[in-house]
Amino acid sequence: MHEAPAVTPSLPSDGLAAVEYDVFRACNEARRDRASVTLIAVSKTFEADAILPVITSGQRVFGENRVQEAKSKWPALMAAQPGIALHLIGPLQSNKAKEAVALFDAIHSVDRPSICEALAKEIAAQNRTPLLFVQLNTGEEPQKAGIAPGDADDFIARCRDTYGLSIAGLMCIPPVDDAPAPHFALTARIAARNGLAGLSMGMSADFAIAIQFGATHVRVGSAIFGKR
Repeated sequence: MHEAPAVTPSLPSDGLAAVEYDVFRACNEARRDRASVTLIAVSKTFEADAILPVITSGQRVFGENRVQEAKSKWPALMAAQPGIALHLIGPLQSNKAKEAVALFDAIHSVDRPSICEALAKEIAAQNRTPLLFVQLNTGEEPQKAGIAPGDADDFIARCRDTYGLSIAGLMCIPPVDDAPAPHFALTARIAARNGLAGLSMGMSADFAIAIQFGATHVRVGSAIFGKR
């Protein structure tokens, strides 16, 4: 058994400390090293004054849904607080690829050829290599972005062979009304057969389950920041 990580209890309701403990406990139960899971604090819709206490408490990896919102608040925060890593976890439009590559250390929403083409162009032009995750639509929900599981192998191959992208892993968001475990298991199987180590899966309500299924990145917002 490892000791739980120390987190400064400076947040209202100690949200980060509680989440850190739950991540540590889930890793212990899964017989995994706590360092194998990256906690992404999802700060979308929260302003700098709400984010700064979370940074002060020790959190260094944050997630945003929209490029423009991230541009409006993160450059100043990152200049004042070195060592921040920023992840884009929401949908990306092709015309925002240049800004996304410049600002984000990881992009979790690669899901169509036009995005692949735009990212490949900007990665070459800017000489920046953010981590790239292919987004799966494991529930094949028509209103949701992502690649259908049956198309995933071919799409991953195209990312690599046609566009020259280095894919770090897969991301999924299970349907709200479904048990998440089968979706996490499916994502893990597709990743394994494509030689992908990264698994971005699990949010505030189900990240402990995701860790049991091998999640390397969990995306937690409300449990840290409170309700939006």
